[in-house]
Amino acid sequence: MRSEISQDQRALTIEDANLPVIDLGGLFTGNPEDKARVAAELGDAARTSGFFYITNHGIPQEQVDALFAASKEFHEKTRSFKMKYWSGFTTHHRGYVPFEENGSNFPKSINFNEAWDMSYEAPEDHPDYLAKWRMTGPNIWPDIPGWQDTVSGYYDAAFNLGLRLLDALALELGVETEELTRHITYPTSQLRLLRYIENDMPATKEIVGIGAHSDFECFTILLTGSPGLQVMNAEDVWIEAPPLPGCFVVNIGDIFEAWSGGQFKSTQHRVINIGKERYSMPLFFGLDYHTVVEPLEKFRTPETLEKYPPMKAGEHLMRMTVKSFRYMADAYDKGELIPDYEVPEENPFKREAKET
Repeated sequence: MRSEISQDQRALTIEDANLPVIDLGGLFTGNPEDKARVAAELGDAARTSGFFYITNHGIPQEQVDALFAASKEFHEKTRSFKMKYWSGFTTHHRGYVPFEENGSNFPKSINFNEAWDMSYEAPEDHPDYLAKWRMTGPNIWPDIPGWQDTVSGYYDAAFNLGLRLLDALALELGVETEELTRHITYPTSQLRLLRYIENDMPATKEIVGIGAHSDFECFTILLTGSPGLQVMNAEDVWIEAPPLPGCFVVNIGDIFEAWSGGQFKSTQHRVINIGKERYSMPLFFGLDYHTVVEPLEKFRTPETLEKYPPMKAGEHLMRMTVKSFRYMADAYDKGELIPDYEVPEENPFKREAKET
């Protein structure tokens, strides 16, 4: 599998990109002009497609390779081993998400993936964990030597990169970074180790890797090893976003669209079913669960406040994901979720692709 990833990456170069490629090197020089230049490039991409590649991001290739190997090692374990860590055993969604958890519409629509989910480490005495609020609490770890150190080490590196991106985007919007970071103490920033499962099913709207959606947090830092990702570009047309060597894919999420009063785009994307085994690792950079999200003060107008009414970051995340996992959907239908979420028909940030 790793050799297939290497071949995919060697076949493409940065010049092949359908999306902006932004060199983050200027964020690490200490020169304000370098930082401002990178921030302007990030802002331009966030205002158009909402999707872009980043290079010179500071995470060593050795750490990236180790994460791929760790994900592969876990996902190749037996079903009985993986199910010992089923996320449904927790109240805060940590651990293994098997294939059959994929949504309340299964098997009518099929997402061909399984995952390991972890998030920002919160202590067992955290009030939200004690109250059984979802998405906040301690992580669990499989009994695999060295696995926790590898995965948590990558998480820390990607999360710190997220703080760099947040700082640059705050500069671009003309707001103090602290206005944003004060909402990040025990965030719902989740890392998913996804494996897309080999299959012989056709690629249709109902049979996918992951169906079309926007992400519900600030932004996503995605590490992926093979083609399959498609994003909606600035013209609302689906285009390919294959992996490029040394790059991550970043996309703006719902929170930043709301914060910016709609200046930044939370963009639809999907993973088509290519029928082959495929590994992918998104870090969803989020906020504390109870953070109230609305347009930042400088972007508040009657129009933006009407379009982006106040929402709690964690509640938006839960409302949009509760039907994505069968054990949560079952609990929701039985009235067992705490709190009792009102699930909308569809994401209010959704955009429709143009037919091509």
